[in-house]
Amino acid sequence: KLDRKALPAPEFSSAAGEYIAPSTSVEHSVAAVFGTVLGLDRVSVHDSFFDLGGNSLIATQLVSRIRSELDVPLAVRDLFESPTVAELAARLSQSDSADTRPALTRRERPEQVPLSPAQQRMWFLNQFDPSSPAYNLPFAVRFTGALDRAALEAAIADLIERHETLRTVFPDSATGPHQVVRDTGDAPVNLSVAAVGEDDLETVLGRFFTTGFDVTTDLPVRVTLIGVGADDHVLALVVHHISGDGWSMAPMVRDVMIAYAARTRGECPTWTALPVQYADYALWQRDLLGEESDPDSVAARQLDFWANTLAGVPEELDLPTDRPRPAEQSYRGRHVDFAVDASTHRALAALAQSRRATLFMAVHTALAVLLGRLSASSDVTIGTPVAGRGERELDDLIGMFVNTVTLRTPVDPGSAFTDLLDHVRDVDLAAFSHADVPFERLVEVLSPTRHAARHPLFQVMLTFQNLEQTTLELDGLTLRGLDTDIDVAKFDLHLTLVERFDADGDPDGITAQLTYASDLFDEATAAAIAARFTAILDAVTTDSGTRVGDIELLDAGESAALTHWNSTDHEVPVGTLPDLFDTQVARTPGATAVVFEDAALTYAEFDARVNRLARYLVACGVGPESRVVLAMRRSLDLVVGIYAVVKAGGAYVPVDPDHPVDRIGYVLDSAQPVCVLSTSADRGDLPAMFPVIEVDALDLSEFGSHPITDADRAHPLRADNTAYVIYTSGSTGKPKG
Repeated sequence: KLDRKALPAPEFSSAAGEYIAPSTSVEHSVAAVFGTVLGLDRVSVHDSFFDLGGNSLIATQLVSRIRSELDVPLAVRDLFESPTVAELAARLSQSDSADTRPALTRRERPEQVPLSPAQQRMWFLNQFDPSSPAYNLPFAVRFTGALDRAALEAAIADLIERHETLRTVFPDSATGPHQVVRDTGDAPVNLSVAAVGEDDLETVLGRFFTTGFDVTTDLPVRVTLIGVGADDHVLALVVHHISGDGWSMAPMVRDVMIAYAARTRGECPTWTALPVQYADYALWQRDLLGEESDPDSVAARQLDFWANTLAGVPEELDLPTDRPRPAEQSYRGRHVDFAVDASTHRALAALAQSRRATLFMAVHTALAVLLGRLSASSDVTIGTPVAGRGERELDDLIGMFVNTVTLRTPVDPGSAFTDLLDHVRDVDLAAFSHADVPFERLVEVLSPTRHAARHPLFQVMLTFQNLEQTTLELDGLTLRGLDTDIDVAKFDLHLTLVERFDADGDPDGITAQLTYASDLFDEATAAAIAARFTAILDAVTTDSGTRVGDIELLDAGESAALTHWNSTDHEVPVGTLPDLFDTQVARTPGATAVVFEDAALTYAEFDARVNRLARYLVACGVGPESRVVLAMRRSLDLVVGIYAVVKAGGAYVPVDPDHPVDRIGYVLDSAQPVCVLSTSADRGDLPAMFPVIEVDALDLSEFGSHPITDADRAHPLRADNTAYVIYTSGSTGKPKG
C-alpha cells in the first residue's frame, strides 16, 4: 500500500538542476493533473510521472483526468512513451481530435436500474452459493479509549445514507436482476455491543466475516461492535463485493471517521456531496461501452482486441499440484507470507526504470518466468485487477468498480530477462489500454470451456496493491487496524505484493502473500513456490541479462537431493548382449525363457531356435553394423527374430506391420536393411523393396543349434556395435530413426 504522504518532497530539478515551471496552457494543465494525482504542490516540466511515484495503476487514473481536463484522446501507452510534463504536453498539443468518452454525471433512473457487468457476475456467483464467503470484503478496527457508541452508530448510519450502494439489494425479475435502492429508514443500524473475551475475539471475527449474503434480499453490508474491555472495542464491518472493492475501503473509513467526529460534537457531518451514485455509474458504463454491434464502439473494438490476443489461450496452466483438481472449486484456501528485502526492491525498481517499465511489469515478468518453469509451458496467462476509477467523480464513492484483465505472455527459456521484460511492458500497456470492457462480458464472448473447478482464462492472480493509505485518527481514541484475512482462494494461486518505503521515501522492501487453493497445494509446496519467486528476483537483479531458462530455482539441499536420487550408476558386466544371454542359457537351461499365449520355451529350446536362425542370417550377409527389419506382430517368432539378429551381429529395426504402407516404405528406405523378417500371417502388403523372409516357413534343419561365436560371424562383434534402431511415430513429420 503506497503511502503517498510518506514520499519525500520531490527535488524539483530539470536536466540543468533547476525547477522549470510550465510555460504553455497545456503544460500547466498537465502539471496540475500530475500534482493532483500524486499529491504534490508543484511539478517541473521535466519531472517524470514514474520518477515522482507514479505506477501502472495510478497511470490509468491520470490518463482519464487529462482526457477530461483537455478533452483530448489519450492512452496509457502515451504516458509511458512521454512520461514528463513537457513530453506529454507536446504530444497532446499535436492532437486535433476530441475525447469521445461521455461525461459521468447523474442519470435519469429507469424503472429498473440494471446491474453493472461486474455486479452481474457477482450476482450469479452469489446465487450459486449464497452461503459462500468467497466475495466478502472484511474490515476491522480496534478502538482503545472512551468510545461514544451512539455517535459511532450514527456515523455508520450516515455512511449508509451517503452511499446508495450500501443500501441496495439485487432482486431477480422476469428481465433479470436489477438494483433496488432502499430508503435510509429501511436500512437501520443497530450497533449493540457484544462482550467477547480476548481469547475468543479471533473466532468471533472469523465467524462474522465468513457469514454469507443473499444479495437478492440482504443489504450488502453488516456491522457489529465487539466489547473486549471497558475501553477496548472492535468495530467489524463486512461488505459484499457486489457493492464494494478494495479501493472502497479508503473512502468508507474516511467517511466514518468524519461522521463520528461530527456526531461526538452533536453535529451532522458536513462532507462534500457525492457528484454521482453507483447506479449512475452503471448507466454511464453502458453508454461508455456502446453497442457491440457498432464496430466503432468501445465495446466492439476492445472485444476484438481481446479475441485476437487470447485466441488459442490454454484452458489451464498445468502447475505441479499435490492433489488432483476436484470436480468443483471449494474456495478453501490458506496463505504463506514472505518478503522481498530492501536491496532487491531497490534494484528491481531501478531495472524497471532502465527499461521504461514499472515495478509491476518487472514483477509480472518474474512471475511469468516462474509459472512457465513450474508448468513447463511457454504460454502463460495471469490475471490482475485494475481499479476502474479513472473518472474523478468516483474518487470518494464506494462501489464495485474494479475490473480484471488477462495478461498473456509467451515465455521463451532462451530469452534474456530484459528482453522478456520489454515484451511484458508491451503486453501490459496493451491490456491496460483495453480495460474498459468487463472481464465478465469477455468470458461470455470468448466462451472458453467452463469448469466448476477452475477460474476461466487464468488460474493465477497478481495483485500489486497501491491502495490509498487512510490514517485512523480520532480525538481521545487510539485506533489500530486488525488483520482480516479469511483465507478464501478464488484462484489456484494469488500473489499479493505491497511496497514499503523508508522515512526518506526510498524502496524499503516488499511485503508478499501467496494465497493458495488448499484443495490443490500443501503449505510446504506454496512456501517452495514463494522461495523460487524470490530466487528469480535475486537472479535478475544480479544479472538482468540472464536467460530465464538458466535461472537456478533449486536451493542447495534440493540440488543435493536430486543428485542423490539420480545416482543410479552401477557396475555393468563387460561383454556383448549375446555373451550375456549365452551365460544365462548355461546357468538355467531348463528354466522358462519366453511365454506367449499357450506356448512356452525353455532357455535351451529358445537358444537352439535363435542360433539356427542367426546362422541363416549370417549366410544372408547380416553382420555387425548391418540392419534387419522385423515386421511381425507379438509372437514367439518375434522374440526369436530379435535375438537371432543380435547373435548374427546385426541391429534389428522393429516395424509394426499394421502401420500405413507408405510409412513402412519410408522406414525401409531409410534403414536400408539386408532383409526383412516377417511371417506368412504378418507380411501382408509389405513393400518388396528388400528380401522378405517368412520365418515360420523356413527350413533351418541344416543349420546348427550350438552357440554362435565370432568365428561364425562376418566380423567380430564388439560392445559398441549397434544393437537396434527405433523410429519415431512421425506424427509431426517423417519418422526419424
